[in-house]
Amino acid sequence: MSLLAEMVRASFQRFEQARERVPEAALRAAALGTPTPPPLKLERHGFDVIAELKLRSPSVGDLSATTIDPVRRLEAYAEGGAAVCSILTEPTRFDGDLEHLRLAAETLQPYGVPAMRKDFLVDPYQVLEARACGASGVLLIVRMVPHDRLVAMMDCAAEQGLFVLLEAFSAGDLEVADRIAREREGRVEQVLMGLNCRDLDTLEIDVNRFAELRGRMPPQWPCVAESGVQSAEDAASVASLGYRLALVGTSLMKRRDARRAVAEFVRAGRDALP
Repeated sequence: MSLLAEMVRASFQRFEQARERVPEAALRAAALGTPTPPPLKLERHGFDVIAELKLRSPSVGDLSATTIDPVRRLEAYAEGGAAVCSILTEPTRFDGDLEHLRLAAETLQPYGVPAMRKDFLVDPYQVLEARACGASGVLLIVRMVPHDRLVAMMDCAAEQGLFVLLEAFSAGDLEVADRIAREREGRVEQVLMGLNCRDLDTLEIDVNRFAELRGRMPPQWPCVAESGVQSAEDAASVASLGYRLALVGTSLMKRRDARRAVAEFVRAGRDALP
């Protein structure tokens, strides 16, 4: 079974179990009662970093060695200039939890830095979960669910005032995303278009995809380079291709001085802008 197929099955199980514990009406009320989270603010005509907190990666294993204090790491991300902090909540392969998202949102609130739920979401219910935990945004995978369900999740995010990072892995995914972008033109919402250069079957990274597929990304949405940005030089490279942000996870988690690492990525990307 591929990683994505495994994650789809596990996510549906978690969604159904969560809905049995907390009906959607009650969850929606909890979301409405949660204070408004920090908005997504990007550097005008610049380059930004989405810094990720994750305790495990299927490709490299345990990443918790440098994260004895996750609160301090999140603070360091914010102090280093991260525009967003991505928080893994998937429990089976990434050791994530919704409580990690809640803690992150509370930690980042004084800095005005938004927290984004990164998971394999399959239903609008899970978007509401993110909002109830204080998130400002969610990651949605283009190929994760059928078109109608993906659009319903985007609608829910817009209704809740959450931004969306829409993640693609291939030219086919980007064709779907482009159709969605044209269908949603004129809506009041924030969408980022991500391209992940990791192969979901082999887990190998092909950084050439960043250049090969850049021209296929919907021009309406700021584009994000995901996976494969492992150094400041990589940040400069994707920025020079026109990527507006980079989502950096494993390489940041391996750095003990997280504040300095984020600042290096941000500076390198902005210095490389055309």
